[in-house]
Amino acid sequence: MFNDIGALELVTIVVLGILVFGPDKLPKVIQDVTGFIRKVRAFSDSAKHDIRSELGPEFKDFEFEDLNPKTFIRKQLTENEDLKEIRTSFDLRKELNDVSDAVKSSEAGAAPTSPAASATPVVTGPDLLKKPAAPAPEERSRFDADAT
Repeated sequence: MFNDIGALELVTIVVLGILVFGPDKLPKVIQDVTGFIRKVRAFSDSAKHDIRSELGPEFKDFEFEDLNPKTFIRKQLTENEDLKEIRTSFDLRKELNDVSDAVKSSEAGAAPTSPAASATPVVTGPDLLKKPAAPAPEERSRFDADAT
């Protein structure tokens, strides 16, 4: 419960408690606070027990911590058999190596092997880097086709 409270914070709380309640009443206040915390925990446990008994036997192993979205998502990702199978079957490094090998082989296949072959380039499709020639002034349209 107090995992995130350091020594300095604890000393500060004790000093403030002594200043506010005084050394005479401080033990009684601490007893009252701990008794209140015990009653709240008992009430919470009985409420959880009542809810579990009302839900029925199919919710016997139901945990209220599972209602926390982070816990729910973590549980679904770790316990789902389909996701485990996908996670174990998918190897990112293998996929990247396959893609890089395919790219390298296509580059090696497109590269000319002899000087005679380099004189006649092989055109497999339109040259996307080359800009189209501007049309003659009489062939121009009145409107920009790209703007409409």
